[in-house]
Amino acid sequence: MPCKPVTTSMHGKLCVITGANTGIGKAAAQALASLGAQVVMICRDRAKGERALAEISAAAAASGRGGSAELAIADLSSQAEVRAAALGILAAHPRIDVLVNNAGVALRRRELTVDGIERTFAVNHLAYFMLANLLLPGLRAAERGRIVNVASDAHRRGKLDFDNLQGERSYSNIRMYSESKLENVMFSYALARRLAGSSVTVNSLNPGLVATEIWRQVRILDILGRWFMRSPEQGALTTVYLAASPDVEGVTGEYFVECKVAGTIALSHDVALQEKLWAASVALTGVGAEI
Repeated sequence: MPCKPVTTSMHGKLCVITGANTGIGKAAAQALASLGAQVVMICRDRAKGERALAEISAAAAASGRGGSAELAIADLSSQAEVRAAALGILAAHPRIDVLVNNAGVALRRRELTVDGIERTFAVNHLAYFMLANLLLPGLRAAERGRIVNVASDAHRRGKLDFDNLQGERSYSNIRMYSESKLENVMFSYALARRLAGSSVTVNSLNPGLVATEIWRQVRILDILGRWFMRSPEQGALTTVYLAASPDVEGVTGEYFVECKVAGTIALSHDVALQEKLWAASVALTGVGAEI
């Protein structure tokens, strides 16, 4: 059964959403702002971000629930920009109720970031890892902070190969994307375990196959998206549910599909592999060692 839209008021809540200028991120930002939340949109492109900000602000005003939106500019492939965005958000908003890690890429060719890291791995996994760790003080300051990691059922095709973690030996965009989504799930489990007993919950989700800009470099999916994929608004329903619904208050360490708890592949539950991924992420980013 598909999710039902959340109607719970989010007035007074602060939500941070990455990739909020397009696709699922934009749809989730608009839904949460329309529920009354104050939404911080982390976007890479300022012009696109400002256009989305205007639309989301207008929708929030029309809802009459007192929601609002603001823009934070950061290229999530750059660790310096991720750090700067996190510090700026914490300075302006010492309390963060929800972090939605949503931004992602699926690149046809292997590219390296300014930090010398393969870009899919940097954006789809390391940015999630960094933001969750860097914004944790704000999430702990909330009465009940929530971290929502947008993963995918593509994780089921993932195989965590530490000898080819960044596509050093062989590269395929579908494989790298699938492995990054497996990393999202494993990171969510590992972080939830570390935060067990605290006021902060961590969950991941599958939004379904959604027609968004991420598939521009995966030709067959870009073509199929015109007919068979769900809309960003439909794809955002589980994200909004995990960010706002009272039904999941206190629920942590789970994976959701269509607003219901679902299973993930056996590999994702391997604690030793989760910890190996965590250690590799700490080594590459310099954050997360203290949790």
